[in-house]
Amino acid sequence: MLAASPASMRTVMLDVTKMDCAACPITVRLALEKVPGVQSVKVDLKTKHAVLGFDPAKTSTEALTAATAKAGYPSTVRQEKQ
Repeated sequence: MLAASPASMRTVMLDVTKMDCAACPITVRLALEKVPGVQSVKVDLKTKHAVLGFDPAKTSTEALTAATAKAGYPSTVRQEKQ
């Protein structure tokens, strides 16, 4: 499988609610890493943000927020960049 070229990658920041312990960011990261097309994930408990690099040809911001919600941590898109 070929990785997406940097030009086709997008970055999104999600506001992730209900994170209140050290294990929460791990759960959110693992849920997001399972979404096809996700290339990188960084989750910060202090700011309650997740920053992801993903291939928009393989997934969408809706799929990303659905993945966090399914894991028990609802999220919304804060910022998206191409």
